Amino acid sequence: MGESPAPLYARIKQMIGDQISSGAWPPHHRVPSESELVSQLGFSRMTINRALREMTAEGLLVRMQGVGTFVAEPKGQSALFEVHNIAEEIAARGHRHHCVVVSLLEEQAGSERALALDVREGQQVFHSVIVHYENDIPVQIEDRYVSAAVAPDYLKQDFTRQTPHAYLSEVAPLTQGEHVVEAILAEPAECKLLQIERGEPCLLIRRRTWSGRNTVSSARLLHPGSRHRLEGRFDS
Repeated sequence: MGESPAPLYARIKQMIGDQISSGAWPPHHRVPSESELVSQLGFSRMTINRALREMTAEGLLVRMQGVGTFVAEPKGQSALFEVHNIAEEIAARGHRHHCVVVSLLEEQAGSERALALDVREGQQVFHSVIVHYENDIPVQIEDRYVSAAVAPDYLKQDFTRQTPHAYLSEVAPLTQGEHVVEAILAEPAECKLLQIERGEPCLLIRRRTWSGRNTVSSARLLHPGSRHRLEGRFDS
């Protein structure tokens, strides 16, 4: 007996994949909408939707809520065992970085934050939330708490011109870092900032940094799973 034909959704994925691999649909090319693909290909909307969902999960497409579906850039990557500046990582790939400062304010440390930053509960800390973009696509929410004692001028900085990591590296040179990595689902507000559908898996890096004996910052770095990967190397 011969092989059974591929399912319809798999055939659609192959057709779209061929357009991408041939260069006919380059990165950031807008993919026809589900309705347009139904009209062009004659398949059911359910079949088209499954093909697009699977290709998004595989990192080949990016679906931006309320905007459309686009061909993805090859996934950005970060070093797992090193602490790098996201702006430099993006520039090294030959891409354009910019960011939007969502909030930048002073708070009093609650018990969890006090423990993370090794300060007294109720002590002054700084809190910034920044969305980083790669070629106009949001790739990271940086939710960072900073010790006010270590970086007293943090709130005065323009983080659209210099990232928090770059600034903190100047005022409190990094001597040690800690990463904890998790796979999570983003909160609705985070999905909106990242322009992703609810339910898309995300990669979360919890990062703490030290300068000498001083804890400098505690950051929560959230990436859409379809747009990011981590890479590490170690010697035995």
